[in-house]
Amino acid sequence: KWLLDRTHYWLERLKSEGIKPGTISILEADFSPNSIALFLALIGHACVVVPLTSIVEAKKNEFLKIAQGEVSFIVDKDDSVKIGRLARIANHELYQRLRSDKHGGLVCFTSGSTGESKAVVHDMMNVLEKYKIPRPALRTITFLPFDHFGGVNTMLHVLSNGGCIVTIPEYNPDTVLSLVERHKVELLPTSPTFINLMLLSEAYKRYNIDSLKIISYGTEPMLESTLRRFHALFPKIKLLQTYGLSEVGVLRSKSKSSDTLWVKVGGEGFQTRIVNGLLQIKARSAMLGYLNAPNPFTPDGWLNTEDRVEIYGDYIRILGRQSDIINVGGAKVFPQEVESVIREIDNIADVTVFGEKNPIMGNIICAKVRTEKSENLFELSKRVKRYCSKRLERFKVPVRIVIADEARYSNHFKKIRR
Repeated sequence: KWLLDRTHYWLERLKSEGIKPGTISILEADFSPNSIALFLALIGHACVVVPLTSIVEAKKNEFLKIAQGEVSFIVDKDDSVKIGRLARIANHELYQRLRSDKHGGLVCFTSGSTGESKAVVHDMMNVLEKYKIPRPALRTITFLPFDHFGGVNTMLHVLSNGGCIVTIPEYNPDTVLSLVERHKVELLPTSPTFINLMLLSEAYKRYNIDSLKIISYGTEPMLESTLRRFHALFPKIKLLQTYGLSEVGVLRSKSKSSDTLWVKVGGEGFQTRIVNGLLQIKARSAMLGYLNAPNPFTPDGWLNTEDRVEIYGDYIRILGRQSDIINVGGAKVFPQEVESVIREIDNIADVTVFGEKNPIMGNIICAKVRTEKSENLFELSKRVKRYCSKRLERFKVPVRIVIADEARYSNHFKKIRR
């Protein structure tokens, strides 16, 4: 009732402030009562919402320019809201289309790991369609941030099914698992990288997490060795692989079992097909386009995800991005396969596998490893190569081993490969 009343309050406030439907609205906030109510009110008022969190502070000016923000709402740590006007007039053709249809919109930025971040524009009427179908209501942590499409998806899923949102003040295993214990959290949507951090920190030993029914993971490929280890520790927690992209939304998914990477993806409003080993998706909830990049869809509406997959009946296994494949003398090597094997070795806390140019082979396999305790590089290299030689084909065995000082992952807890 409070949320409904607060949303109505903000609808009236928007009108009294003279903020018209179609206004490009920068919402600087994280998940909070006021920010969620304001988000819903802006959509209801047919504005275009551009959520930004402190995570992207370094790119804030770039994002404001690309998004052509016209008004800003800054929600502080006390949940108070400051409204400001921005000296811009938004005239992008995608915005014009939303205004013509009198629909609310959403702009989310991709991670931009290989270049400039792309601004994804969604028609919220298409996005909201999937939440009409009732789903189980669970007490859920909003792990993915407020400005991430996956975070928005979590918020709308929980609210539309009468669940409970638990917000995170700090993104570390102890904080997250202490919240699970305190609030009896049932669903934790997270990333494979964060699951690995939970294992390394052994934070699970310090808190009672018996309330957890499901841990869903996505945003990057999961290492099979990490999945098996976590499942062995927590056989009662269902591990669910999810799949989604900012461009098309989050698909329904069903893992074959908690200890396997085979998964079915699709569901209402989504079609999938495999073309030359790459997954393609067609969705009713697909974006209208990018603000700052060409339209990536085929003429008949399919998006090439660039994710290479294997097929087993109705299930697929995601091998990794096409751009991550390392070509060694004409043979293809997926970094995740090598990483999964190396993670099985004693004293390995984390590993990133990458290719390095070689005049004879084209590329050689290299591994940057982080150890749990200090170890001589020469001895470590011998151990890694010996173990990999028993488990992998010769061309997949790392030629060069480097010891990393610290883990390399993005603010969204995705492994940084470049």
